[in-house]
Amino acid sequence: MRRRMLPLLMFAALPLGGAMAPAMPEPPAERVVLSRDTEAQWVPFDLTPGNQIQFRMTVDGRPVTAILDTGFSLSVVSRRFASRAGLKVSGGGEGVGIGGTVAMGQINGRILAIGGLTRSGGRLGVLDLPGGATGNGATIDAVIGSDLLRRYALDIDFAAQRFRLLPSGRLPFAGQTAPLSMALRDQFYVSEMSIDGTRLRPMIVDTGDGATITMSDEAWKSVGGVKPTTTTTISYSIAGPVTSELTVLPAVRVGETMVREAEARIEPGRGFSAQMGAAGRIGLGYLQRYRVLLDPGAGRMVMAAGSDVDRPPLRSTSGLLLGFYSDRLRVLHVMRGSPAASAGWQAGDQICSVDGQPITANYASEPISTWSVADPGRIVRLGMCGGGERKLTLERFY
Repeated sequence: MRRRMLPLLMFAALPLGGAMAPAMPEPPAERVVLSRDTEAQWVPFDLTPGNQIQFRMTVDGRPVTAILDTGFSLSVVSRRFASRAGLKVSGGGEGVGIGGTVAMGQINGRILAIGGLTRSGGRLGVLDLPGGATGNGATIDAVIGSDLLRRYALDIDFAAQRFRLLPSGRLPFAGQTAPLSMALRDQFYVSEMSIDGTRLRPMIVDTGDGATITMSDEAWKSVGGVKPTTTTTISYSIAGPVTSELTVLPAVRVGETMVREAEARIEPGRGFSAQMGAAGRIGLGYLQRYRVLLDPGAGRMVMAAGSDVDRPPLRSTSGLLLGFYSDRLRVLHVMRGSPAASAGWQAGDQICSVDGQPITANYASEPISTWSVADPGRIVRLGMCGGGERKLTLERFY
């Protein structure tokens, strides 16, 4: 059965990974060119169920499916693509991602084309990119990171689902601003934010992280005032699953912008953010409420608010985070303090029907798929794949 992951809080989110920290020799000389008509070279994209920017580009003229991820400091291609294209892969590297470290190879001298940008020479990492990382079953061939993007102004128009690369210093639209620079060990995009008057910095600006806000455990402890109730959630990356605390903050400020009811994850112990020397990450759940211009060369992030800037987050009322397997749902995580936890649900339980309706291949697009975030008080009948039925009364628990 083909595994598929579905959206955050309706189901589990899937940040694809984090920064790459390879132990490799210096790359060969590279040449990067922006075309004269780069302003017109918009790249269309889809937001995956895992909340990443998925688009098409070419590597050596071959069309590939890629993710736009400022949280990767080295762009990579998948081992599947390298093998299919007959590319020679050198080993000896290691990547640091959300969830741990992974082995990484390298290839040199490829030609990459994204909208108005063409790069020849240079280096690409080679990784096993998990097929379930986007949640839509798509095979991901590449992840484009800050090594290609940071020289330019990256204009992301979420309303029109397109992006483009412009010369640094261009200001194609007006909006609120926040500081932006390249910093930390792996030269991340970094900014800052504040919660109830507590200033947190540096915050990694990570277009590959589908969450709204992620904080290190230390940063969370530094936030003053009365803190909201927390529960638990699970996410997946190139290095495996990670369990984090989850809460909804009354308000978060990033520069001149403010988002009310912002969902936030708190990484346990020495999580990825802490390892990178950051207070946390600003993810796509925050950024996609705006049209965003990321221009570290000009020292700014510009954000023009969209129509749903203050939309409230989807809150689970079931406590079940689920994976979809074409004809069934599999419990991946039971959220602490939830109705499902009280009812004894466990990771690995499998559901084959909801309120008498069988799980089919079209489940994700059917109205019944929203049951796990439905109104409190609703009683849902869940048919178990091994036989029998269990009832679950939905509640608000965080």
